[in-house]
Amino acid sequence: MTKNGSSSNRTRPSSRAAKISKKNANGNGGNNGVNDNSPKLKIIPLGGLHEIGKNTCVFEYEDEIVLLDAGLAFPTDGMHGVNIVLPDVTYLRENRHKIKGMIVTHGHEDHIGGIAFHLKQFDIPVIYGPRLAMALLQGKLEEAGVADRTELRTVRPRDMVRVGKNFLVEYIRNTHSIADSFTVAINTPVGVVIHSGDFKIDHTPIDGEYFDFQRLAEYGEKGVHCLLSDSTNSEVPGFTPSEASVAPNMERIISAASGRVLVTTFASSVHRLNIILGIAQKLGRSVAVVGRSMLNVIAHARNLGYIKCQDSLFVPLNAIRDLPDEKVLILTTGSQGEPLAAMTRIANGSHRQISIKKGDTIVFSANPIPGNTIAVVNTIDKLMIQGANVIYGRHHGIHVSGHGCQEDQKLMLALTRPKFFVPVHGEHRMLVQHSKTAQSMGIPAENMVIINNGDVVELGQDSIRIGDKVPSGIEPVDSSRTGFVRDDVLKERQQLAEDGVVTVAVAIGTEGKLLATPEIHLKGVVMSADRSLLKKQIVQAIENTLNDRWSEFSRDLGDDQGNEIDWVGVRTQIERAIARLLRRELQSNPLLVLLMQTPEEAPASSQKPTGRRRPRTAARVAS
Repeated sequence: MTKNGSSSNRTRPSSRAAKISKKNANGNGGNNGVNDNSPKLKIIPLGGLHEIGKNTCVFEYEDEIVLLDAGLAFPTDGMHGVNIVLPDVTYLRENRHKIKGMIVTHGHEDHIGGIAFHLKQFDIPVIYGPRLAMALLQGKLEEAGVADRTELRTVRPRDMVRVGKNFLVEYIRNTHSIADSFTVAINTPVGVVIHSGDFKIDHTPIDGEYFDFQRLAEYGEKGVHCLLSDSTNSEVPGFTPSEASVAPNMERIISAASGRVLVTTFASSVHRLNIILGIAQKLGRSVAVVGRSMLNVIAHARNLGYIKCQDSLFVPLNAIRDLPDEKVLILTTGSQGEPLAAMTRIANGSHRQISIKKGDTIVFSANPIPGNTIAVVNTIDKLMIQGANVIYGRHHGIHVSGHGCQEDQKLMLALTRPKFFVPVHGEHRMLVQHSKTAQSMGIPAENMVIINNGDVVELGQDSIRIGDKVPSGIEPVDSSRTGFVRDDVLKERQQLAEDGVVTVAVAIGTEGKLLATPEIHLKGVVMSADRSLLKKQIVQAIENTLNDRWSEFSRDLGDDQGNEIDWVGVRTQIERAIARLLRRELQSNPLLVLLMQTPEEAPASSQKPTGRRRPRTAARVAS
């Protein structure tokens, strides 16, 4: 059963000072006399390091594990048919008995998108998080049928929650590109660990919810043992602009448009959506919302009060045809060129209800995530070819990052004054630059570590080091979202994309002779020679193998019992002969699928594959 609201193990601010033990306030130096052999706090990132996305972190002390976020990432170009990418959670499956709960910092997909998938593999007793994140997560869990495998509890600024006996967590309001975002202070037996969450310093937040600098400073004064901090924009000097800076530029563009306006942005960018809806209402444009995730976020944000607009502002998508173009604004998903998103389908001409008109103004109010640039550019090109006026790029001032730049990061370091520091949430160069910024703020290089997914950071009361490594990597989920895509399947898909597939169906008798001419099909195979010639060569290769090697696979049992035939061995040799021929003649390595039919009277046991496989080939024995 899901519970929202108050919780018996939540402590209000009035008693929080007593909850922060003196033994956790170690200051910024000095040995407190604890033997280095004492138990260590283990910090284990399973995602979000040396990459953007699938942010997932494990905090482990003795026999207790607390998870912080569990996100997903976009697939790369080579992951054919993959819809989303999750971190490898083998370690959590193996240690499920230790999991006491999860801390959610905010509602972005790269922080909560993996939770429903993980709950299919192991239970999480309780998940704490902000109201908006929990509202979005509730729908995901119900859709996946796993809502009964955890309990959701909402938190508010400065709420403290106890998870297990070793972790006391306080939620500290920060500012980010989504409403209801938090930094967390985790009180542990070795000291206070602060995880910044995703953040930037926004002094004029759209929702009026200000960054709680005072509470961070109080922790810094008492003594923060270790800081884990967002590194996304560590290479960018200065401060990240306020979300409010987008509003005048967006209003100027929309007011100047003479026809329909289509705006695409991240569905979860609640502050941006609030700005766009406010401008539409001011300029008298009716809004049609396209995209399931966009509809879902707007509904929850309005229900919680993070988006404020009149019901009359919205119109069904099929009603816009009855409105003058200059009175229409379409808010849609697809700012990252996602194949199934609305804007991508509109660009491809495959959307059932929207097609581009000459004079449409299309606004991309987002920058491409690393790896998505080509998809976004292709989408923009297609829209422009159809006559749309596409507004995109940093120089228009229609997008600002939700992550802090160098000066934001310095302020986080200055307020918390950590003894130890671990840069997180970013690619390798970002982590390196963030560590340099921390050194400029007075943190010694020996007091910080740059880690990768799977590394185990062992944090003691007077030490920090990288210990062992746990399994890490990815678990791709295909477009049907019915299961994980194994590595061998990904390799086969990649091979199909690169070199095509050759299918050979062959029937062989007990005398080692072909019973019929093999059927051969080539799909996606590029070749300069005549295909019929290659097919003849494949048939010849099969016949030569049978003629030259048959005696190795057929053994006379005597006493009129016939022959015992190693059909698996026959298949393997034929497969090898064809593979060699293809490599020689095609100078490529297409996927080979061998379908071999054997006589019905052959021993059933000898027809079963042994499980041996040639690299980059597939084979099947059919009887």
